[in-house]
Amino acid sequence: MLAVDVGKTGCRAAVWTPGSVVAHGTCEAPGAPGLATPDGVPLAEKAVLTAGRAALDQAGVRIPDAVCVGAAGAATSPSAAGELAQRLLTTLAAGEVAVTSDAVTSHAGAIGASPGIVLAAGTGTVAVGLGHDGTYARVDGWGPWLGDEGSGSWIGRAGLRAALRAHDGRGPATLLQEAAVQLHGPLDGLPGVVDQGGNTARATAAFAPIVAKTASAGDEVSVRILREAAIAWGETVVAAARRIGGTSPLRVAVTGGLVHLGDALLSEFDAFLAGAEHELVRVQPAGGSLEGARLLASRRDAPQEPFVVRAGPTFS
Repeated sequence: MLAVDVGKTGCRAAVWTPGSVVAHGTCEAPGAPGLATPDGVPLAEKAVLTAGRAALDQAGVRIPDAVCVGAAGAATSPSAAGELAQRLLTTLAAGEVAVTSDAVTSHAGAIGASPGIVLAAGTGTVAVGLGHDGTYARVDGWGPWLGDEGSGSWIGRAGLRAALRAHDGRGPATLLQEAAVQLHGPLDGLPGVVDQGGNTARATAAFAPIVAKTASAGDEVSVRILREAAIAWGETVVAAARRIGGTSPLRVAVTGGLVHLGDALLSEFDAFLAGAEHELVRVQPAGGSLEGARLLASRRDAPQEPFVVRAGPTFS
């Protein structure tokens, strides 16, 4: 069973063989800009094949029985998710292929087949909520230009903007100015640097850890950026809770690369939840997106099933 998580920054893959409790290690490759973007499907397929084949080789498996891919952009473009599933069915010679949003696999991995809200906070940001009655809500995940508020690309972009404002004299002095120079060189060339490679979201997200570092050093501009990101997380989760309704309390799990930025984000987020209109309790995720992909590859009775596109002899 091959599980793959395709984000905008990186792609990870792992294989579970019969009887194995843990995966046979994790293999990584560069990510893809999202299924809904031009060339999003072939770029996602390339990422899946690179990481997936390495994971299969590592596990000593030639052809997987089942594949489940959680891919950024699948929720906004189900047709692209279906195309990716059909392509992987051929290129991996798999028995069955399932494709869904990486937010859905994150939900399944963090909370399993149970109600609650999962905020996937990485290069992009999206919340997925499932209510006690099966009600589904997806909030944000609208991409780096229209949404993904509080995401890695959002934080990094805010940090780079603050650096440029300080450089121009339009904004307060900040440690981010020198940090941006150290990472990207002279700021006059910054726009061209972040546009290189065709994945601006990934390029700006690379600055998010630096914003967290300067915040921990006491930089007021950076502290404010992280506080605003945490508020954006809270507003996203509260919107999801409002839409799925149901009995309180609701469990909330945060997954994705931003959970490793430090305590500042999560502390501010917890403070926001404490004052929310719903009773929301943050819990530690049981697993990640790969564990969620594994669950959805093997089960078709999970509450996330309506949002999974499947291809193969059983589903043709």
